[in-house]
Amino acid sequence: MISVLFAVLTALSNGSASVLQRRAALEVPDGEAMRLSLIGHLVRQRVWLAGIALVIVAAVCQAVALATGPISVVQPIFVIELPATLLLAGWMMRVRAPRTVWYGVAAVTAGLAVGLGSAAPVDGTDAVRGADWVPTLLLTGAFEAVLIVAALRVRGNARAALLGLAAACGYALTAALMKDAMAHLGPEGGAVALLTSWQLYATAAAGVGALFLLQNALHAGSLVAVQPMLTLGDALISILYGVTLFEEELRTGWWLLPELAGLGLIAAGCVVLARSSLATDTLAPQPPPPRAG
Repeated sequence: MISVLFAVLTALSNGSASVLQRRAALEVPDGEAMRLSLIGHLVRQRVWLAGIALVIVAAVCQAVALATGPISVVQPIFVIELPATLLLAGWMMRVRAPRTVWYGVAAVTAGLAVGLGSAAPVDGTDAVRGADWVPTLLLTGAFEAVLIVAALRVRGNARAALLGLAAACGYALTAALMKDAMAHLGPEGGAVALLTSWQLYATAAAGVGALFLLQNALHAGSLVAVQPMLTLGDALISILYGVTLFEEELRTGWWLLPELAGLGLIAAGCVVLARSSLATDTLAPQPPPPRAG
């Protein structure tokens, strides 16, 4: 229950951060895409800094969640981030949520309950064998490279979606590294073992990389294009890491049917939310203000 509670807090914090970061990204010139100067523009905006503060809160909550539960349970809960993002954006913009939004929220929530209830993830090992990280990092790096190269060949929401998926992969890798790092806090390790583990610093590096990709995704297109890829991609890739790295077990056999049904409900809910008037009215890119003179 502790892991579920902190996973929910993580999702709510990340959803709030996405809204604030999206508002800040709208003020950045188009010519700054995929450049480090993009961050320079953002750090001068209080709304972006508030979003980063919430990202830090989310990171702490996520660390607690991963230290107390399997990654296959913690990360999928983050799919509620999309409904939270839309509802929060509507509240900030003083736009009433239409009935379709609540249908989408219900579908995502029900899909998450059905999917996790059917899969019934069982915790495996707390730590990963060092040799297992080598192929994992190589394959993840290759997948990220393909997504980034493909994103640079397109524009608009297509680029935003591809970079959103790349960011999702980065965040899933961050979660796997974080869980492995937190294993060093056991009775035989402690704070010293954690601070001297390479996984802790790899977690920071992967998190910064994922954040950079997310900022560019938000700058490239609408939050509607980014958020579904971010939430679903993070959940599915994290489950893959949980099964392959941490030896977590999921129900198979006929249980795959309700698991797929749950995934379908989540996907359908995301589509409904993405197409809702709340999304287009509050999260669509706004035209730049007219310049004096």
